[in-house]
Amino acid sequence: MMKKSVIFGIVLSMVSFPQISQAQDERGMEEIPQSLRGNRAIDDPSQIPTWKRLPSDHDPSQRSFVQQPPMIPHKIDGYRITLRYNKCLTCHSWANYREAKATKIAPSHFKDREGNDLANISPLRYFCTQCHAPQVEAHPLVENTFEPVQVLR
Repeated sequence: MMKKSVIFGIVLSMVSFPQISQAQDERGMEEIPQSLRGNRAIDDPSQIPTWKRLPSDHDPSQRSFVQQPPMIPHKIDGYRITLRYNKCLTCHSWANYREAKATKIAPSHFKDREGNDLANISPLRYFCTQCHAPQVEAHPLVENTFEPVQVLR
């Protein structure tokens, strides 16, 4: 039974590949996806971005909009966040933030979906890096005209 399905798969792929290459030839080059960084093919090696170095600890970055999660002003390489352990809490918990000279976790992180206060950080907010990310000095890949709201300037 398995031998028949393998043979059928090989025959099917041999029949399908010529049709795919013929469809590509009929489309022409203008339909090949292009990079947003310019008029170059996306597989152009000169378009591969370089790794940005994270600066050492620095003051928190300015926010661009009112409810923006703060950016992380330090490296987080090797930080573990699992169901049982969160490295971020060693400095940012309400019990440790003063000694660590770190920003404490916002009170909003201690509320459940219905807005009820919790004794511990909400499971909805426990995985910090789903909202917070390290900040690097990098030029945008695509130009934009975004400006922060006036209140935050």
